[in-house]
Amino acid sequence: MGKTKKYSNEDVTIVWEAEKCIHSAICVKGLPKVFKPKDKPWINIEAATTDELVKQVKQCPSGALSYFMNSDEDNTSEVLETKVEVLENGPLLVYGTLHVTHKDGSSETKNKTTAFCRCGASNNKPFCDGAHVKTEFKG
Repeated sequence: MGKTKKYSNEDVTIVWEAEKCIHSAICVKGLPKVFKPKDKPWINIEAATTDELVKQVKQCPSGALSYFMNSDEDNTSEVLETKVEVLENGPLLVYGTLHVTHKDGSSETKNKTTAFCRCGASNNKPFCDGAHVKTEFKG
């Protein structure tokens, strides 16, 4: 299993799973005071409100960023409709809960956002690993 980091404030914990990150920089562009890839730690959770953090994390195209509320009383869960989006020069994003069956017959459940490779260069097929950036994929 890859590297997982957690960043918490009083209300929310942001979880980052490095292995899933496709480096779309949507988080960095959306909340540059929070997400600073050149800093350590790279997430400054105190630089935004809980609502701003949750809103931005929900936009992560790979699902590398997720969150949970820290309060036992707040068991808010988000319901995602199934939605498909084609990113220009990037992956195919599928939002919602998916049951993926691999060519070897194994299966897994993916929640929230799943990024599928469109360029053919991913080393983590059928999922995107960001290789489209290096190969300068157009499509």
